[in-house]
Amino acid sequence: MKKSKRLNVIVELNVKNEKKALEALGEIQRQKQDAEKQLEHLKDYQQGYKDQYQSIGVTGANIKQLLEFRAFVSKLSMAIEQQKQVVAELDEKVSSTQTHWEKQHQKTKSMEKVRGAAVKEEAKEQDKREQSEQDDRASRVGRNSGAENA
Repeated sequence: MKKSKRLNVIVELNVKNEKKALEALGEIQRQKQDAEKQLEHLKDYQQGYKDQYQSIGVTGANIKQLLEFRAFVSKLSMAIEQQKQVVAELDEKVSSTQTHWEKQHQKTKSMEKVRGAAVKEEAKEQDKREQSEQDDRASRVGRNSGAENA
């Protein structure tokens, strides 16, 4: 089997691995976007409660209502901090997954170059063989026609 054919198998495997790495990158980016949206929703929800808390404070409310609002806003703050941590972790994961894909992409490109060089070398060898065969035929034809003229 020719070297380029053997390298085709390796290149195809690398392409498959690169595709998997790219799909993983897309998935983790989607997860990060979802987490960021969730964080924004929590912040908006908290701001709405704070605004409502301010209006109740102006119009007057009993102490129980104020304490409940403060406790709920505090829980929202904790949820926001946890969601920020999730986003930060996913950000790191996106970075490492992107690095993995980039390495896989480079590996694929390198193997494609090696395969391309092998194909060129094989073509060069084939051209040499064909040229040698043509030279042999030409010299035989020349000898045969020389022998017929004598």
